[in-house]
Amino acid sequence: MDRSAYVILFIFLAASAYLMTLGHKVHRADFAYISGAEPETLDPALITGALEGRIADALFEGLTTYQPRDLSPQPGMAERWEVSPDLRTYTFHLRNARWSNGDPLTAHDFVYSWRRVLAPQTASRYAYMLYYLRNGQACNEGALADPEQIGVKAADDRTLVVTLVHPTPYFLDITGFSTLLPVNRRCIEAHGDHWTRVENIVTNGAFLMKEWRLNQYIRMVKNPDYWDAANVRLNTVDALAVENVNTAFNLYLTRAADYTGNVPLPLRSLVQSRPDYHTGVYLATYYYLLNVSRKPLGDPRVRKALAMAIDKAQICKYITRGGEVPAQTFVPTGMPGYEGPKGLGFDVAAAKRLLAEAGFPDGKGFPRVQVLYNTSESHRDVCEVVQQMWKENLNIHVELLNQEWKVYLDTTDRKEFDIARASWIGDYTDPNTFLDMWVTGGGNNRTGWSNVRYDDLIRRAGLEADPKRRVALFREAETILVEQEMPIIPVYYFVTTEMYRPNVKGLYQNVRGMHPMKWIYVER
Repeated sequence: MDRSAYVILFIFLAASAYLMTLGHKVHRADFAYISGAEPETLDPALITGALEGRIADALFEGLTTYQPRDLSPQPGMAERWEVSPDLRTYTFHLRNARWSNGDPLTAHDFVYSWRRVLAPQTASRYAYMLYYLRNGQACNEGALADPEQIGVKAADDRTLVVTLVHPTPYFLDITGFSTLLPVNRRCIEAHGDHWTRVENIVTNGAFLMKEWRLNQYIRMVKNPDYWDAANVRLNTVDALAVENVNTAFNLYLTRAADYTGNVPLPLRSLVQSRPDYHTGVYLATYYYLLNVSRKPLGDPRVRKALAMAIDKAQICKYITRGGEVPAQTFVPTGMPGYEGPKGLGFDVAAAKRLLAEAGFPDGKGFPRVQVLYNTSESHRDVCEVVQQMWKENLNIHVELLNQEWKVYLDTTDRKEFDIARASWIGDYTDPNTFLDMWVTGGGNNRTGWSNVRYDDLIRRAGLEADPKRRVALFREAETILVEQEMPIIPVYYFVTTEMYRPNVKGLYQNVRGMHPMKWIYVER
């Protein structure tokens, strides 16, 4: 029996064991998709992962939503809006909508929700998505005690006025993002930290949460009171919590799932010619976080040596095998209108010189460090190859540490790691979504790295109205990030590797891999 046959047999057995745990279910949902790990949270203010965001986007709706083909902003809870001549004031006119508990949804709900994100005690890692608001950053950093000074006001129940610090060309993209989704104040005040439990949660989106079985699935049902319910064609949706990519793949093959966003690495070459296999450009980067607060990773020479000793082309050719592109920069090459720096490239001789300059000639005296990854066969395979490359090219040994998704997120958030694998998907189509996360103290900057010049360049890019000068500022900032300081090691740019059958409609390939649930339907 060849390796592929063994893999297929293993996948079948793993999926069969999983399906046995679902035997109590009454019926299959209209649309079932592989969600990934068990969600860390469904509180929009606290969400950081794409899998949690996809579920939240089905349960809640922001001022804007996304057109499913090109992700251009469309009217959501706001049926229309005006923008001032100086591009700094947005006036949103809300439609007549209600929460799932019958409460009217008003502009005051957005004021409460956005202030909640910015409140320091909420500890939202994505609070910086609201730094575009006047006084948003000052509030989040504790320098402003009066939330009334934040640039979001309810002129009346149906009119929301937002004042920005400076023109932000992608602001309407952000108003549909999960962090800016509205939440029901009465629900949160009544249930505290337990407000997202199925028996408590109050939502306003196209779907309602019907059932949540930990480590199995979340079932959502169509919201009959949703303003656009006539165009929602799915009655039930199951988000299957399947972390094992082999199990997920077989659930798709056995039609227990209609969609999976990942294919086991050994099988990609076998499915690439299938009509239900879809791949395309994806604004997402696979990389390693380096904890600069730990020795010897505080030395940029060590960090650059580690980066230059990885043959990323070999990883893409022999490990991932899905068309991924080796990455020397953090911003993916498919970003419209932006060309980043060259990066350092693969250079073992230069890596050895840098390591020797840092005090570790031929790897001698280099302490053992750990590489953390969350549960996934593909993450493990990449880590094992990187481990081998560092051993062969630099004569250093690293240990691999595996943790489940929630534990991994907590570990990296508390910076209790040496090196950790990570990935980043663009939240909107602009270089800023990849670069502003590395500013000092950024909510998603889990490296401990800080650079005054970098911070200033990102700040100036945010204020720059001229597109060419703005791009130049971003390029200079990224040069610091991936050529001079290297607190992260880009490995490759993702491509989408999705499988869904021809009878799944309303789901389209796009550069951010987003598929708004309200537009999906299945022809039986």
